[in-house]
Amino acid sequence: ERLEFYLREAKSQAYDVVKAVLAAGANDVRDAVARAEAVTAVRGSDDFAAVSAAFKRMKNILAQAKEKGIAAGSKVDDALLTEPTEKALAEKSAELAGRVKSLGAEKNYTAALEAIATLRPQVDAFFDAVMVMAPDAAVRGNRLALLQQVLGDFSGIADFSEIVVAG
Repeated sequence: ERLEFYLREAKSQAYDVVKAVLAAGANDVRDAVARAEAVTAVRGSDDFAAVSAAFKRMKNILAQAKEKGIAAGSKVDDALLTEPTEKALAEKSAELAGRVKSLGAEKNYTAALEAIATLRPQVDAFFDAVMVMAPDAAVRGNRLALLQQVLGDFSGIADFSEIVVAG
């Protein structure tokens, strides 16, 4: 509560940025401040806003699946990626995951967030072309695993589903 107050009142961070950063973890005050400042710096970009909205959608799909007792696969099985857009999302996210992790380790959060925002074309294409809740249980579980992996790989700086996107 003190850190939340500090970020909002002393550091003038927006409430949704504070929620997003704290949801990703906050063991170090300076680190939380740096992550909040990075989110604030990039949140105005169209790509970041779109990816944030997509992450919220991913989180909601996963929560609804869990409520219905539908399990995600334990890991993504490339053989079950049938649509070109889901293959593209899996490839691009795998390509970016290491880079984002290393930028995060260097505390270069702005660059890491800008890299995450480059997922926008693949995420948009995925949601335009792919039905996550496919009738085939194996394909459905694999698609849920893909969403879970994307969220896991890119939510260490902030929980983007907490970012309020206008529109």
